Amino acid sequence: MFVRIEFFAKHSGHPMSTFTSLHYHIVFSTKERRPQIAEDWRSRLHEYIGGTVNGLAGQSQQVGGVADHVHLLLGLRTTHCLADVMRELKRQTSVWVHQEIGLKSFGWQEGYAAFTVSADNRAGVIKYISNQEEHHRKRSFREELKAMLDRAGVEYEDKYLD
Repeated sequence: MFVRIEFFAKHSGHPMSTFTSLHYHIVFSTKERRPQIAEDWRSRLHEYIGGTVNGLAGQSQQVGGVADHVHLLLGLRTTHCLADVMRELKRQTSVWVHQEIGLKSFGWQEGYAAFTVSADNRAGVIKYISNQEEHHRKRSFREELKAMLDRAGVEYEDKYLD
């Protein structure tokens, strides 16, 4: 998703533009990492997450995950606040699970991990997100998250990974 914002320079009357490519790989988990996202409705949840992102004027590019967490690649506009998008996304999807699936105990854990993604790395992230089930046959969510945080140079305390 590329966004072009046009405005006029104060003195010249010529249009100036802002061009952005703001993509994020976001990872968030179910409350207490409970394996609540069942296979029989997981793809419907992923579709709903994508539609919700699009409804928030973002661009969902890939959604995937397993029973206890979700990966999302999305594009946002410069006017978006990532924290606001995530709060609304989690709220709307929790309501959907409660109403459509009937799982009243479902909820998302507070917080998330978000990593910026350059245009030339998007295809690799899409492939990574698409292969979550296979990937988690070999590695736990905690191991995966630690590796992602380390690779991105994000400081963290182990106690906040559980």
